[in-house]
Amino acid sequence: MRHSAVLLMPVLALVASCGGGSGESAPTAAVSQPVVSVETPTDNEIIGKIYDPYYSVPTGFFVDERAGMSQSYTVHHVMDDSQSFEVCTDDFDTAADWEATDNDARSVRGYYVGAHENDRYFEFIRELSYSDDVGNVGDLTSPGFARVFKCSNTERDGVDRSLLSGYAGRLNARPLNAPAVREFAEYFWQFTFFPQRYRKVLDSYDSSTSDAPAQTLLLGFASSQGTGRCDRIEVVEWRFVAAPSTGDISSNFRTLRSFAATLTDGSPSLCQ
Repeated sequence: MRHSAVLLMPVLALVASCGGGSGESAPTAAVSQPVVSVETPTDNEIIGKIYDPYYSVPTGFFVDERAGMSQSYTVHHVMDDSQSFEVCTDDFDTAADWEATDNDARSVRGYYVGAHENDRYFEFIRELSYSDDVGNVGDLTSPGFARVFKCSNTERDGVDRSLLSGYAGRLNARPLNAPAVREFAEYFWQFTFFPQRYRKVLDSYDSSTSDAPAQTLLLGFASSQGTGRCDRIEVVEWRFVAAPSTGDISSNFRTLRSFAATLTDGSPSLCQ
């Protein structure tokens, strides 16, 4: 990984940072309990997905529009001056100025290629030049995509990126419903860093209540415990709830259970 950019491959790649903090106390949305009951996979099913090199997210999960590229590339969000949170604006010229300043401050600068936008963000495309082959960059040049959120869709001012539970931003996209919250949660999964050896999305499901739309990501992590020892497997629920009156998103990250497993000659198995 180079500077704050994240290297992505043609398959859906998982990248760095899920937000930022401005130092001010952020609004919170009440986290009510879902009315749905979802059966979690068995331990053997979980490790089958965690250790599968070709599996990362379930069918129908959000796929970034750049994920189908045939070469390595980088994607990142432009941050505020303190590098605490992702900025937003609905003005293209303002977004372009912020991106140009961001490019000037990067360790690997790129020359401007063009711009693109959708309902969620402005995206600025630059060709990045590298002096050597580092990480998964096979070519000495690769495209970089810098994104500036549209405030009319997503605001992240006040998000503490070090916290997995709490205020996760404001979703201004309308209608504010379960599909919108799902897209918010699944989009930001790509920009969330976990230090585990393996990390997979086992499921993503609607966990709305009668008074608030919500989405839950069921996650599986495998963490190395040292040479010759079994990995620690954690099964986690990460739930995102939207306050209907404001669009404020609250997240709740909780571990459901943990157990031990290992991968031997390509075959996963539970440890006793």
